[in-house]
Formats: sequence, C-alpha cells, structure tokens
Amino acid sequence: NLAMNIVVFSGAGMSAESGIQTFRDSGGLWDTYPIEEVATPEAWIKDPEKVQHFYNLRRKQIMEAEPNAAHLLVTQLKEVGNLIVITQNIDDLHERAGTEQVLHLHGNIRLAKSSGPNSETKYYPIEGWKLSLNDTCDDGFPLRPHVVWFGEEVPMYPVAEEVINNADILIIIGTSLSVYPAAGLIHQAKRSSKIYCIDPHLTTESLPAGVHLIRANASAGLQDLLRKLKEI
Repeated sequence: NLAMNIVVFSGAGMSAESGIQTFRDSGGLWDTYPIEEVATPEAWIKDPEKVQHFYNLRRKQIMEAEPNAAHLLVTQLKEVGNLIVITQNIDDLHERAGTEQVLHLHGNIRLAKSSGPNSETKYYPIEGWKLSLNDTCDDGFPLRPHVVWFGEEVPMYPVAEEVINNADILIIIGTSLSVYPAAGLIHQAKRSSKIYCIDPHLTTESLPAGVHLIRANASAGLQDLLRKLKEI
C-alpha cells in the first residue's frame, strides 16, 4: 500500500556497521575529546581551532566510510510506502545509500553554517574534509560545522514531531532512546501507528508498551522487518 507513511528514526547504531565510532561506546570519540571541549557553544568561543579540528577529523572519517547494508535496506522501504528518514546522525550515509528524504535532527557534517546570529538561514557545502577558520560565510562570520551542539536548540525538532505524528509505521534503529529531546519524539506517534525498534542491546522493559522489539543489529533486524512488511 503506497499510501502508507513509513518513518525511520535512526541513531548511532545505524552507522556503526560502517565503522563510524559511536560517542557513547567506550573507546568512542568522547573518550579522546571531552564533550565540553569540542561540542558546545562555549567550546567554540574558547577554542574554535580545536573544535574545527575535531569536526574535520570526524568529517574525514565519515567521507572515508561507506553506507552499510542497513542503509541500503532502508532505501528498500520505498517499495512499501512513502519513506522519510529522521536521523540523529550527522553523517550523510543515508543520502549516499539513495534515500531522498532525510531530516537531520542534529545537523549534517558535510555542510557548514555561519557562526554568527544568522546561523540557520543558509548552509554551505564543504569541499573536501577540511573547514578552516578563514572560511567565512556571506555575513563575514567564520563558518562552523552544521551540527547541533550540546546546549543548543534543535531547530528541526518541530518538523520531526510532525513527521512522526503522520507515521503509519515507525521504525527506530540504533538509538538507545535515552538522549533528550530526541528520545521524546517516540511519544509523538499516533496510537494507530505500528512501532518497531531494532537494537541488539535494548530489552522490552526499557521500551514503551506496544513497541515491537527486534533484538538484532541494524542490517539483520531490517532484513527481518522488510520481509514482514512486504507481506502485509
């Protein structure tokens, strides 16, 4: 039924199979770089050079990574209904796998924006993986990565709420649902929508009632779910 709205809500576990380090795992990037030194507005004011360097390294890692089997399986959901992906990830692997409608809750590292007051009015594609403090935007301020830092508003949140509210099927992949405000989005789903959660670590007890848990990694879980959905 092509009129069905399918929404995929993806987190770090989605890109883990592409070799992109997740923040919260031990040995993840936060172990080397404390959050407050690289991912807050205060860090940018204090040491923009360090912040820029950190995101340049991440951008390089992301550009060298390839979409994994799970990203490619997500694109197949287009055969089942209208597909929109909401991702907490700042990589562009969903797009590179072929998904057209991707809403980045926390920004997209392949883009830059003004570090001045008009940061959300225009996004600038970054050539290559390096962004320098000498790169400025139209209003003269240095360009910063288009990512939402801790302590900043999430401009796309109201849009994401609306998308989830319209979902007939909501598929949550690779997110612990422990980070707010993103974790609150699941509660925007309408009562009639079917909610599936694909995660190898979660338990049914940790999920809201009515959520179908598929305890598997992203690609194995999606393969399983795609089979089910194609039979509906």
